[in-house]
Amino acid sequence: MANIKSAKKRVKVIKVKTLRNKMIKSALKTTIKNFETAVANNDVAEAKAAFASCVKSLDMATSKGVIHKNKAARKKSRLASKLNGLSA
Repeated sequence: MANIKSAKKRVKVIKVKTLRNKMIKSALKTTIKNFETAVANNDVAEAKAAFASCVKSLDMATSKGVIHKNKAARKKSRLASKLNGLSA
């Protein structure tokens, strides 16, 4: 354990930020799972609503710095292709 006061503070701050990042990532995974479930059930209306939620979650995670912007773009592209495959 750190002895210096600033190092102790950094440990506290990192714990808080780690919890925040975990919360955001967990919510993101849940929205993506909901979309995948809707696609598996061939429910177009629910899939479209879930896709919008996924895009919003991905953008929020990117803006918070939890995931890289290129990863978010790649995820959105793959989810959109699944949605388009479902509609066609």
